[in-house]
Amino acid sequence: MKYYVYDMNRKYAELISNWTYEQPYNIYSGDGSNEYMDELLNGSYYIVLDEKDDIIGFYCFGKAAQVPAGNEYGAYEKTNFLDVGLGIKPDLCGKGIGYDFMVKQLEYAQYKLTSENFRLTVADFNKRAIKLYEKLGFVKTMTFKRKGQNGEMEFLIMEKRNDR
Repeated sequence: MKYYVYDMNRKYAELISNWTYEQPYNIYSGDGSNEYMDELLNGSYYIVLDEKDDIIGFYCFGKAAQVPAGNEYGAYEKTNFLDVGLGIKPDLCGKGIGYDFMVKQLEYAQYKLTSENFRLTVADFNKRAIKLYEKLGFVKTMTFKRKGQNGEMEFLIMEKRNDR
């Protein structure tokens, strides 16, 4: 499958802001709010389409890919990494496209944003994503906890260095 990456626009932001994921991945669900729409349109998010112009998902970079609670633990102090985040359309999750989707993201970041080293934050329970990230060469470097409405959740910081 070919992936085409474009700047996020209001049409796609509105669709994404209403995506709903099944348990336990529902922490990634949108809430349709204006605040979430504004975040998607802040210049850090990119829509990813296939050759038929169907939405596959989105990429985000920088602070948009960070979990703010990680700042309390120094998770993002190293500045020689680009934080990467992504979202795959809910009905495409678990269908085996994650590897190619992530490879395209890293290629895009490397060539368009001239980054060599990547960092991501992932919820500890998201074992299928962690397995994928490890397959792509990411290694776990730290963990931190975030308190939220549903209790405490643990996150992993994973890094991939290409500058060695």
